[in-house]
Amino acid sequence: MASILYVCVRPEQGAADAERRSFRRALGVPALDRWNLLEQPLDGSITERYDGIVIGGSPFNVVVYERSALQRRVEEDLEKVAQDVIAGPLRAMFTCYGIGVVTRMLGGTVGTATPESTRATSIRITSAGASDPIFAASAPELSVLTAHKEGAIEPPPGAVLLATNDDCPVQAYRVGDRLYATQFHPEVTPQDFVDRMAYYRTTGYFDPREYDLTAQRVLASSPTGTSLLRRFAEGLSASTREDPHWASASESKRRSPGFAEGLSASTRSARSPRFDSGAPLLRSTTR
Repeated sequence: MASILYVCVRPEQGAADAERRSFRRALGVPALDRWNLLEQPLDGSITERYDGIVIGGSPFNVVVYERSALQRRVEEDLEKVAQDVIAGPLRAMFTCYGIGVVTRMLGGTVGTATPESTRATSIRITSAGASDPIFAASAPELSVLTAHKEGAIEPPPGAVLLATNDDCPVQAYRVGDRLYATQFHPEVTPQDFVDRMAYYRTTGYFDPREYDLTAQRVLASSPTGTSLLRRFAEGLSASTREDPHWASASESKRRSPGFAEGLSASTRSARSPRFDSGAPLLRSTTR
C-alpha cells in the first residue's frame, strides 16, 4: 500500500483533527500520518519518505496586505513541497489555501473577485479533465463543498485546467502528472463541513446570523468530491505495484530510519505535536 502524509495548516486543533479524519476516510487508507506545519518547519527528508502528500486548508489567505512571519514560512515550505512534486516522483494534492500558494509560485495571479460562500456547488469537468486519471470518472459534472475568499484568476503557466464553474473559473488544475490543486474541499462530507463551520463562525466564510440555514443547506447536499481522493490513493498504490523502481523506492521509504510506522512509541511522543503516526488516529472517535 502506498504511504501518504497529511500536511496540516490549520491552527484550530479540533478542526485539524477532524480534517485529518476526513482525509483518511476519503483516501480509504487505514492510517494517515500528520505533519503539523504550523508547529514545525518541514523536514527536508519527509518528502522522501512518502509516495503521496495531501495538503489541507487553512484560514490563511494568499491575498493579504501583510503576512506574518509564520505564514511566510508556511508558504515557503508548501512551495518546497510543490517543487519536489513537480520534480517527481512524489505526488500531491493541494486543497483550498494550497491552490493559491501553488498558483503564485508558478507565476499566476490570485485575486478576491471569485469567492464562494460555504455551500455545495456544481463544477464542470473540462475536456482535459475528462481524460485525467483522477477527474475523468467524475465527468461531466461534480458536486463539491466550498468556502473561500480568494481564487486563481486563471490557471498559472504550465497548469492544465481540470474543473471550472461560473462563480470560480479555476476549481482544479494539474501540473505535470503529479501535482493536483483544488479550490474546493474534496475530503469532506456534509456533516464534516457543518462541524468545521463551528470553528469559523465569525471569520467571514458565511453570515453568522444564517448559521443554521447554511448548515441545513450543506447537510441537504450530496457532494461527490471525495471520490477524487480515493482515486488519488488508488493511483499511488497502482504506481507502487506496477513500477518496479517506484515499488523499490516505496519499500525503501518504509524501511528508512525514522519512518513513521517504524518509530517507537517514545520517539513518536517526543515528536508530537508536529508529527503524529497514523496509529493513534484509528483509536480516536469520529465526530
